[in-house]
Amino acid sequence: MGKDKLRRFAEIEAFDNVVQLEAGQPFKGKWAKDFFKNGHPVVLELACGKGEYTVNLARMFPEKNFIGIDYKGNRVWRGAKTAIEDGVANVGFLRIQIENLLDYFAPGEVDEIWITFPDPQPQLSREKKRLTSPRFLDKYKELLKPGGFVNLKTDNDGLHAYTVEKIEELGLNIAVRTEDLYHSPFADDVLSIKTYYEKKYLASNKNINYVKFSF
Repeated sequence: MGKDKLRRFAEIEAFDNVVQLEAGQPFKGKWAKDFFKNGHPVVLELACGKGEYTVNLARMFPEKNFIGIDYKGNRVWRGAKTAIEDGVANVGFLRIQIENLLDYFAPGEVDEIWITFPDPQPQLSREKKRLTSPRFLDKYKELLKPGGFVNLKTDNDGLHAYTVEKIEELGLNIAVRTEDLYHSPFADDVLSIKTYYEKKYLASNKNINYVKFSF
């Protein structure tokens, strides 16, 4: 492991806005009250990478709490450090495997979930790893408050089509769906937040898919 990664891992140990996977479940059921010290709604971004979407959402909605979740400590460091440097207090980061979500959040504790440009896991043998597979959808249903939304933004047409197929099979409610976000009427300020990778996709003239659904 490079010295830079080692330094970052050491730094996040001291960051107040990061909960590490080895910390157990100290905030389960009380993220708003005990972690953020308020009673505001809790919003998750799964596989948040460097936290660009998480931090920008937090800037736009100071009346909500945002938690970026990723397993890669190097990525979590970037998002957490940006939030600290910019004084964005309503954002935190949780370093865990996403399949363990139910160990860290109580039923109905989450108001909304964002999944932005996840690994599409295109191989059929890895379907269960897709963040919109029925295995994960069951977890989201338990975590979300009634009427809470899941948002998927992806450049991968296959993952989008797969997600819509599963939504329809399960009889879930689609609020918004588009296969070309930036040529649709839905590209508002929130959906127009662009991560580093999205900018690369757009520069290559890739279409951006988006679907918003609830249980």
